[in-house]
Amino acid sequence: MTLRENALSGGVSAKIPKTSRLLRHADFRLVYEQGRRHFSANFTAFYRTNNAGVSPRIGYTVSRALGGAVDRNRMKRRLREATRACWAGFSPTFAVDVVVNPKKTVLTADFAALAAEMRKALAVVEKGVNSGQANPRPAENVSRNKPRARKEQR
Repeated sequence: MTLRENALSGGVSAKIPKTSRLLRHADFRLVYEQGRRHFSANFTAFYRTNNAGVSPRIGYTVSRALGGAVDRNRMKRRLREATRACWAGFSPTFAVDVVVNPKKTVLTADFAALAAEMRKALAVVEKGVNSGQANPRPAENVSRNKPRARKEQR
């Protein structure tokens, strides 16, 4: 079935609603600084409980070091589609913010394996949130808030 036939038959996946997407830079920064990490073969997922919202939210960041705009956009499209495949079954007891950082291998990875990896990552995040391990770390553990050591003058 071609993409056009799929679109005409209504088989195109639904978008993740705007309320379930991370949009603000400050939210991404909080997840990086205070969140937990889950490493996998093709990406790293950062997660943190969110007291402001009622539903889980997800965002994607792709560094310029991973390639040009075409490659970066393809990585995000593949990750969004892999997330769509398993987002409906993701229901933690608390609101959680998830940020996904892909590795270069996302471009060449088999999509079924990528979707299975995303499903496993979301299961780990859900388990961490439900057990209380995804709570934000205290501010004193965040490296940006530590005072810098002054160099001694000679």
